Amino acid sequence: MSGPFVPSANLPRLAPLGWDAGWDAAFSAHEGSVLSPARVVAEHRGAYDVLAAVGAAPLTARVTGRLRHDALGPGDFPVVGDWVAVDLRAGDGTASIHAVVSRRTRIQRRAPADHGAPMQVLAANVDIVMIATSLNRDLNARRLERFLATAWESGGRPIVVLTKVDLATNPVEVAVAEAQLEELAVGVRVLATSAVTGDGLDAVRELLRPGITIALLGSSGVGKSTLINAILGEHRLATSEVREDDARGRHTTSGRQLVLLPGGGLLLDTPGIRELALWDDGAGLAAAFLDVEATAADCRFSDCTHERQPGCAVEAAVLRGALTPERVASWHKL
Repeated sequence: MSGPFVPSANLPRLAPLGWDAGWDAAFSAHEGSVLSPARVVAEHRGAYDVLAAVGAAPLTARVTGRLRHDALGPGDFPVVGDWVAVDLRAGDGTASIHAVVSRRTRIQRRAPADHGAPMQVLAANVDIVMIATSLNRDLNARRLERFLATAWESGGRPIVVLTKVDLATNPVEVAVAEAQLEELAVGVRVLATSAVTGDGLDAVRELLRPGITIALLGSSGVGKSTLINAILGEHRLATSEVREDDARGRHTTSGRQLVLLPGGGLLLDTPGIRELALWDDGAGLAAAFLDVEATAADCRFSDCTHERQPGCAVEAAVLRGALTPERVASWHKL
């Protein structure tokens, strides 16, 4: 067991993990108790790896029976990125998780293939949501829109990373892809990168400031693990080749994990997501389709359905080429 927790006393050793004065305040309910703050860095079946200080070995932690009993659903259990209140038993390399500290941000979705299921929280307390899409047949506008809506809804700042630009046969191909992404990701920064040539990696590294947590999302085969290895300068995460016949890849990350980078910052890798069922209150969707939403505000009627109604600004924008029919159809669907 550890000694009583004192606010701010652990700030220097926890700051590299993202701890700050705000987390101190959020943890005040446990002041004077034997519980200590720790961050979940990996999730396994029924267990978690937590770090209570940079440089210390991760501890294997399990939730207490009380936390399991009080949980109202899957979203109340710890996920990677969470700060948790733990009873440390560093001597045997274990800990007990008594509580999850209130999350600042969370990336969530409905359970795959079951839209009636409770939400599934993928990651917590992420500052930047980096969406990876590759310069091959994976560059799918509709999928990207779903990722963007989820990123905006999480509370983190979205950034789009175009990977594998070394596959381009000429610079024009990269420029066209960047323009396409900028049109879809209104107001979102787009970074073109290559783990092979190193192009764009410095721009990604600049985002990885000490204490900043970045989640890397993207479907299978877009090169997330390869990108992380290139940033780290070492082969930390397993990778696999994309099939040439259909440009699809396999999951190479077996579970979500928070990687501490040598120069500061934390990078959260996730398994490739085959299906992203939105769990959205409307704000994330509106931000992802800012151009369509802004146009819809000019419709003659506030309850316009945007389907063959008089004075519809959205339909007018499609007719004059300001909006594509595919983007508006995707907005309707989502």
